[in-house]
Amino acid sequence: MTRSTGSVPLFVTAMVLTALVPTPSAHAADPNKPNIVFVLMDNLGYGEVGVYGGGVLRGAATPRIDRLASEGTRLTNYNVEAQCTPSRSAVMTGRFAIRSGTHSVPLPGTPDGLTQWEITIAELLSGVGYTTGHFGKWHLGSEQGRLPNSQGFDEWYGIPRTTDEAMYPSQAHAHAADIPFMHIMEGRKGEMSRDLVIYDLDQRRRIDAEITRRTIDFMQRSVAADKPFYAYVPFTLVHFPTLPNPAFAGKTGHGDFADSLAEMDSNVGQILDAVDALQIRDNTIFVFASDNGPDPTFPSQGSAGPWSGYYFTHMEGSLRAPFIIRWPGRVPAGRVSNEIVHAVDTFSTLAATAGAPVPRDRPIDGVDQSEFLLGNSEKSARDGFPVFVADRLEAVKWRDYKIAFYETERDWWTPAAKLGVPKIFNLVTDPKEEYGATLTPDGWVGVPMMQIVGEFEASTRQYPLIQPGTPDPYSPRRGR
Repeated sequence: MTRSTGSVPLFVTAMVLTALVPTPSAHAADPNKPNIVFVLMDNLGYGEVGVYGGGVLRGAATPRIDRLASEGTRLTNYNVEAQCTPSRSAVMTGRFAIRSGTHSVPLPGTPDGLTQWEITIAELLSGVGYTTGHFGKWHLGSEQGRLPNSQGFDEWYGIPRTTDEAMYPSQAHAHAADIPFMHIMEGRKGEMSRDLVIYDLDQRRRIDAEITRRTIDFMQRSVAADKPFYAYVPFTLVHFPTLPNPAFAGKTGHGDFADSLAEMDSNVGQILDAVDALQIRDNTIFVFASDNGPDPTFPSQGSAGPWSGYYFTHMEGSLRAPFIIRWPGRVPAGRVSNEIVHAVDTFSTLAATAGAPVPRDRPIDGVDQSEFLLGNSEKSARDGFPVFVADRLEAVKWRDYKIAFYETERDWWTPAAKLGVPKIFNLVTDPKEEYGATLTPDGWVGVPMMQIVGEFEASTRQYPLIQPGTPDPYSPRRGR
């Protein structure tokens, strides 16, 4: 519901950046088309970064990300989908993943990904003159035709699926079964993507350094070509197996997870330094976010900070993720807001900022949050949203409240049971969702919440949901 109103030493990176810094006249910035760097961490819980209550309490300070927060706006009620594939789909399309057939993480060997009918933010930005690059984890299609270079990106590097599969090559039985191991890949628009190297545990340690290097190289080339750019940087950390680059192994003294947090902060810092070295800071929107809540699996167990639950649940620990946005002189510095924003909103907001029209032939769930994020309004353009876990509508959030249709679930090992009567939680007085009641003075909030459900269900009657595994070509009239 919307309101109406391969590790690279730091000194080498520094030398390369210094050599390639263009003069100010070499890249006259178009203020109507700011560069966009969208950093998306994997399974990074709300409570990991210093400014969100983590940092040294989690074994590793995060000074670069903390400084980024002081230079921009930090949200404490930024919401995502409950799993990584759905969240990535939401960011790419501005649509709740249930609509796109991407509501769940696909099992290896099953049909996966966005249909070609979906329109990604990369396609929108390409249409208004941006050069687009993807560096990291995709997880929205692993076959030719559904990889990033077929979904709006001029170039890409990374893994088509997820880091779990880095463990397979070290297992003898997997070799004996002769299964095809996932590769790190790269590709360019108009060409077939190609395999580079098997994604094993050694590559798992090194890939985020290479993602950082390629992102910086992409920005340098885009600035040299005087083109506004969109760099989508979905890192693989801190997804399990949470293994740091060799340059960071043992650095914190608190184990692999803390070492990986230190690496994450350093990688983000290198990209920020590159933005400064290229003299594009004032005309670059820099976003730092996560795809979902933390993993509950030891030793990769993450922290949701003050919230309960982990990913794959409707709990706040699953839904609330870090989100920081910096645009010097435009987005207020040092601002912290608890207004509701959803991942789908980034699609509509970035499109509006770049002057790219959003599609009108399908439901777009994202709302333009420009006025809110630019500080022109203290209020978000969104009041609430439906909470899907896979294909189940498990809850609805509205302002400071949540109505849950399923039992409270701290982790995802046992599917939550459906409640006979929904429970209502006040997330201000009950942030850990411990005291939900069926009979409560707050029962009136069910009215706007069920309006959200009604509006969504009405839209699905007009625009049927795409089913997982739907092949291309897809037509909204023909379905499969």
